Amino acid sequence: MPELPEVETTRLGLVPRVVGRRIRDVVVREPRLRWPVPRDLAGRLRGERVRDIRRRGKYLLFAVGEGHLLVHLGMSGNLTVVGHDAPARPHDHVDIALDSGEIVRLNDPRRFGAMLWVREPATHALLRDLGPEPFDEAFGGEWLHRAAQGRRVPVKQFVMDAHVVTGIGNIYASEALFAACIHPSRPAGRLSRGRYDRLAAEARATLTRALARGGTTLRDFVGSDGQPGHFQQECAVYGREGLPCPACGAPVRATRHGGRSTYYCAACQR
Repeated sequence: MPELPEVETTRLGLVPRVVGRRIRDVVVREPRLRWPVPRDLAGRLRGERVRDIRRRGKYLLFAVGEGHLLVHLGMSGNLTVVGHDAPARPHDHVDIALDSGEIVRLNDPRRFGAMLWVREPATHALLRDLGPEPFDEAFGGEWLHRAAQGRRVPVKQFVMDAHVVTGIGNIYASEALFAACIHPSRPAGRLSRGRYDRLAAEARATLTRALARGGTTLRDFVGSDGQPGHFQQECAVYGREGLPCPACGAPVRATRHGGRSTYYCAACQR
């Protein structure tokens, strides 16, 4: 699933080619995404200029007209910019044609993504209860330690809870916990403030490295230019079950938290 670095990589690629452009047309080939594409979406967007593209967690927000186009990439989606004559491939569900002659195209094989019209993002049901971003001033060890009080959920699940902090997905939670030397199964409420200080710092550092590498491509993700990310080549534990830990040489282990695969080193992480 595209996580914060992948979504931000997509946003950064879209901004110079889309912001300031007028939307010439919208073609919806398949409206049955996670939530149906609104029937009036083309009418709302056609003729309007894209003023800005922001990101909130894993959601992209295109400021258009009197509202925002909200886009979520789901588990396997991509938002790329292609030429006006690029033929539609399987799973190319929505095209947004710009006055530049280029097309912003949503490809989503599993159809778990979304493309919705939102009047006010701050109060929308998908966004209003999200926690701080990992790079916000409000986020840090103090915030995590306070939010964890009384919580018995494993710390891996805790930091993936978008109500606690939005944007730390499965891959980057495993990597940040390894870098912070914290066992992913430790109850969230049993960690000290100092350990959360380190975890917050390592989460930011991990996401910063991932952004520099264009995110992670395990199967489907490509950026707006159609190129895959490369952070998977730097993963210390994620996807490395049975391989030696880069720090101590012990075999990397795998378990599951909340139905998601978790990778860790039992020797390094306590």
